[in-house]
Amino acid sequence: MRATTLGHRHQATRRERRAIAAMYAGLGLTVLGTAAPYVDLATGHLLADHIRAGYPTYTDARIDSAVTTYLVLLSAIGALGVLAWLWTIRAVKAGRRWAQTGSTVMFALGTGAGLTGLLTKDTSGATGLPSALGWAGMAPCLAGLVAVALLWIRPRSV
Repeated sequence: MRATTLGHRHQATRRERRAIAAMYAGLGLTVLGTAAPYVDLATGHLLADHIRAGYPTYTDARIDSAVTTYLVLLSAIGALGVLAWLWTIRAVKAGRRWAQTGSTVMFALGTGAGLTGLLTKDTSGATGLPSALGWAGMAPCLAGLVAVALLWIRPRSV
């Protein structure tokens, strides 16, 4: 990546433009993944049913409390994800020297958060999130992988 100096605008390479497109896709997937638990709450109640199956003695009030806790947690993670996408997109567009490394770190953190939501088991022995919501949290990671790969691929010499 090229460093920019004051007064000089960075002209993104074709590879960087593709990486930025993948990042925008990841941003969109992050927004959709963050909205998914709210859509579920309004329609299917998958999360509430998952909690009820794992904790059959919970009252409806306790299940509602657990769902609310998950919504707050997933919203916070989603908001951090949106900020990370915007930060890395801006860094790549500006041609910052550290954009490759910063994007890779954000990818690793996002993948770690996604895997935590997908795989972590709670005290019932089941995963904390139903698999559909866990996979929704992993979807942005695919776009992140594509973006990071594009940023690290060296251009061919002609």
